[in-house]
Amino acid sequence: MDHSWSPKDKAIARRSYDEALANAKKEIFTLFKEQSIASADDLWDLEEWIREQRKEISSLFIYSYSKLELVFCISIRRGWLKLESLEGLSPPIFESIKKIVSQ
Repeated sequence: MDHSWSPKDKAIARRSYDEALANAKKEIFTLFKEQSIASADDLWDLEEWIREQRKEISSLFIYSYSKLELVFCISIRRGWLKLESLEGLSPPIFESIKKIVSQ
């Protein structure tokens, strides 16, 4: 997963990264809105859930070229990004992601 990123790759990666992050946040917000709070315990449970979600998103979405292929693979598997969004990446990068996602 250690590839060179051309300027075109970097532009596609930035757009795709932003799309995946936005979709991940949107999913969390949708799940948040579905929660019903009937007691203080429910509120504390929700607070804990929000912290876990934030920690997970923060640890996954690190914009580093050495980690982007993994970020994209996880995002695709979770439905936050479509493989088609990455079309145009240089073949070694695209095929590496495609191979991992299909496993």
